[in-house]
Amino acid sequence: MQNTRPSPAGFIITWIGQAVSLLGSAMTWFALTIWAYESTGRATAMVLISIFAFGPAIVLSPFAGALVDRWDRKLVMMVSDLTAGLATIIILLLYISGDMELWHVYLVGLLAGVFQAFQFPAYSAAITMMVSKEQYARANGMIQLAGSASGILAPFVAGVLLGLIGVAGIMAIDIITFVIAIAALLLVRIPSPPVTEEGRAGQGSLWQESIYGFRYILKRPGLLLLELLFAGGNLVDYAGFILFAPMILARTGNDEFVLGSVQSAGAVGGFLGGLLLSMWGGPRRRIHGVLLGWGLASVAMMLVGLGQALPIWICAGAAYAFFEPIVNGCDQAIWQAKVAPGVQGRVFATQTLISHITMPIAMLLAGLLADHIFEPAMMQGGLLAETFGWLVGAGPGAGMALMIVGAGLLGCAVPLLGYALRAVRDVEKILPDYDVVPSEMTL
Repeated sequence: MQNTRPSPAGFIITWIGQAVSLLGSAMTWFALTIWAYESTGRATAMVLISIFAFGPAIVLSPFAGALVDRWDRKLVMMVSDLTAGLATIIILLLYISGDMELWHVYLVGLLAGVFQAFQFPAYSAAITMMVSKEQYARANGMIQLAGSASGILAPFVAGVLLGLIGVAGIMAIDIITFVIAIAALLLVRIPSPPVTEEGRAGQGSLWQESIYGFRYILKRPGLLLLELLFAGGNLVDYAGFILFAPMILARTGNDEFVLGSVQSAGAVGGFLGGLLLSMWGGPRRRIHGVLLGWGLASVAMMLVGLGQALPIWICAGAAYAFFEPIVNGCDQAIWQAKVAPGVQGRVFATQTLISHITMPIAMLLAGLLADHIFEPAMMQGGLLAETFGWLVGAGPGAGMALMIVGAGLLGCAVPLLGYALRAVRDVEKILPDYDVVPSEMTL
């Protein structure tokens, strides 16, 4: 019989490799984001970079999830890392040749995004095979911690290195980090999940397995409503979050140091939130970590928009980021406990599609609304300046600040709706853990 015992040491090695790779990628995208804004002076250019890199991972996630459950999850992660590294190499060669244009960044981001669609379901499903159920929230906290740590280091390190080795040097470092991530995966063994009744029920053609995640979630109203809540919340949250960087650049005359300081402060907040979750493990009822964390993050987002000086942006940005790993880590721990390992690739991919499909929509709408409506209307003498100028000021960046305040206000509705819906509020009580055979599943 195949050994499927948890391997926390294997998880730690994998986590280290992925964390190093994440730092390299964060440095590259920080440099490319600055390059895009300075080249065009428009928020839409920055937003489109995120859309092209992020969109394919959402749209293709059901097919990716089905393949993740069919294939070796370690191999899937290695191929994803390898492809992301190749995408960076392509951008590097274009930049060195002097031929890089904005559409090149979009296209290569699209390529990387296609393969990154496999990364989340494979990585998240692998966790359940490497750590015990009691450690799910802590493991997810460590993953959130790695993301925040890269956010702390990337802006400052990239800012310093831009003047020393330029964008090309930063991308070269990124390529090295991908090699480290792949090497770490070569050192560990990720057990395959045991075959379960749910796994057998989900077998079929690629198309049938791709839609299995939808069927699985539709039969569990608590999980469905939770993800629909995330979808609506992400629509307003990302419409505000994506404007943080262009708003700060607009209000400071493209001051990269101020932007880097605010982003690093936010990363410190995220680091502390991830550290807290990895040590604490989250509340006993993890839904409280999801809903209360979301509400507090939304309040912090409003403060980012209301602020007009570096100290306020630093404090509010750090507070916003502090709650993000708690929300995401607690949410993912719920799913890992409720979904059988053999179908987690498909279900987690569908989870990603439902909850994240609104993000690229929010990003695109935010950029267009900022450039064409809110920014002009919040200039001195603009249509909205007289009404809201007292709140966020007027001039460059004020329109985006007003949008951020509105997004934070709407985000406060997420915990109110969550607690009003019993299927969400009591999702952990209503749904049994995957290793518990229920006598009856009721609402």
